[in-house]
Amino acid sequence: MGEQGELFPVWRYHPFFTDNPAPTLQAEREHRHHAVVEQVIADSKACALAHLPSAHFHANAAWLTLWAMAYNLLRATGALTSAFHAKATTATLRAHLIQVPARLARSARRITLHLPHNWHCQHAWTHLFDTVHAPPEATGRH
Repeated sequence: MGEQGELFPVWRYHPFFTDNPAPTLQAEREHRHHAVVEQVIADSKACALAHLPSAHFHANAAWLTLWAMAYNLLRATGALTSAFHAKATTATLRAHLIQVPARLARSARRITLHLPHNWHCQHAWTHLFDTVHAPPEATGRH
């Protein structure tokens, strides 16, 4: 008896239907870009943009500005932390890297951050901390 074939063979081709008059590769690229934008909007509506709209234009402008800064900082933080966190939602980044269940202690004019033992995000958080606080690389110039 022969071996059983693959149940779901992997195909590099997939059909799609569109009324976009652009060439196929360009239409697919635009569709994929649109999907990324939709994910950003959905992620944003789940956090800071939930406060919009306000009756005041300046309040809306302030929320959008703060959201843009926080979103970009969180994306950079996730990219520096790990491949998982680079693709994680804002809520996941906040839960894993921002809302740290830690305790600050002062001793001999030094501040020490005590992370909980067996904390599931400790490796990711310490990797991010070490990456951000690493000494600059030598450029070879004097």
